[in-house]
Amino acid sequence: MTTVYNPYLPSYEYVPDGEPHIFGDRLYVFGSHDAFGADAFCVNNYVCYSAPLDDLGAWRFDGYIFDKATDPLNPNNEMYMNAPDVCQGPDGRYYLYYQLHRLPVTSVAVAEKPEGPYTFYGHVKHPDGTLYGKVPGDAFNFDPGMLVDDDGRVYMYTGFSPSAGMMRTVMTRMGVKLDGGTVVELEADMLTLKGEPKATVPGELFAADTGFEGHGFYEASSPRKIGRRYYLVYSSILSHELCYAVSDSPMGTWHYGGTIVSIGDIGLPGVSETFARNFTGNTHGGLVEVKGQWYVFYHRQTNQQMCARQGCAERITILPDGSIPQAEITSCGLNDGPLPAQGSFEARIACNLWGKKGTFAYKQPHHSEPDYPYFTQTGADREENGDQYIANMTDGSTAGFKYFTFDGREIGFTVTARGTAEGNLAVGLKADKEPIVRIPVHPADSWQSFHTVLPAVEGTHALYLRFEGQGSLDLNTICFG
Repeated sequence: MTTVYNPYLPSYEYVPDGEPHIFGDRLYVFGSHDAFGADAFCVNNYVCYSAPLDDLGAWRFDGYIFDKATDPLNPNNEMYMNAPDVCQGPDGRYYLYYQLHRLPVTSVAVAEKPEGPYTFYGHVKHPDGTLYGKVPGDAFNFDPGMLVDDDGRVYMYTGFSPSAGMMRTVMTRMGVKLDGGTVVELEADMLTLKGEPKATVPGELFAADTGFEGHGFYEASSPRKIGRRYYLVYSSILSHELCYAVSDSPMGTWHYGGTIVSIGDIGLPGVSETFARNFTGNTHGGLVEVKGQWYVFYHRQTNQQMCARQGCAERITILPDGSIPQAEITSCGLNDGPLPAQGSFEARIACNLWGKKGTFAYKQPHHSEPDYPYFTQTGADREENGDQYIANMTDGSTAGFKYFTFDGREIGFTVTARGTAEGNLAVGLKADKEPIVRIPVHPADSWQSFHTVLPAVEGTHALYLRFEGQGSLDLNTICFG
């Protein structure tokens, strides 16, 4: 088994909105494709990654799978493709559903294999041929999520429901009636509406007395059928969390289930938005079961901005009553248990990161704050040789890694760092407890190793590194042994 961490793709990959699907003996992830340093979401063409079901660390790059310029509605190649989804149609072919970022309609591409390449196929439309999304009162077709039921019937879930702002104005002008999530059945051609659209989860403006109050629909519809129940994962109006609704039918009625994951662990005991365990922004993902274990896929923000997002995943539990307790964000994610406290790890796998004053939500394309740490890389967006690290750890900044398994012996511990820092890295097993050791650090223009010995520790523990001192520190790797 290959050891796998969060984020699970290479450090140079920015593939958010990950929808995991099993086709054959492989797990595929389809998402949008951010560019490091860009001022907008989803500017790159779609790529596909897949892994064998018996080794979720052995991710394979399956290449670029679709060119946005081939969509007839995008003749000048000026529009980006938002979050997609892929399903296998009744004819055995694979269908890619996506939305160009300036249009309220859903486009479709088709391929013979799940990894493509995909060719343009058509647009989801009304029976008379009018594009779905162009008729006053149609749903706003954002973030399509697809479900092919056991009987072969095909359902498309879409929706976008901001409570205010420019997009709320646009939707009002369009006369959108189903405010929140929407589902509609499609004909076997995978394009034509069959019957009328229905509401799924209400937007926050209409969530009163529905059970969805405080967690109304925002975006990111992701449907699954689990046993006899239908689950709709979605991003709530809080944006940093993925919630779920449950129904006995693919068309509803839907009932609020709870939060599955928050990218700042907000909602877990003792965690608030001010002191979230990581910097927050939007997130999007879905559920998958691999060899009896369920996972939720989601994404995090990097580079002090909203639109350089990376995919992560966590184990979840679906209880006998169908409920899903909120998962904790970790560094080990898809790994077969905690990481072994041996060998070298990139600092970018830290799942917890905050400054002395806590954290904040990224709400602009770029959001620089002088006293807060962040994940970044050198150079421009690229498809090889990543060098992601944690930058700007000032006094009180903390990076947390969860979890490692220790064997009860003393062990050498080395960090690779650089910067103007003069002080110590306090190493502890709990964020709010006295550290078990301190590593003196001093200014270094290039990456330099700083070494200590960890006292004997046994069992599974988190590891927290807190900088104490003057200046700032960039953290590249941590190494046991």
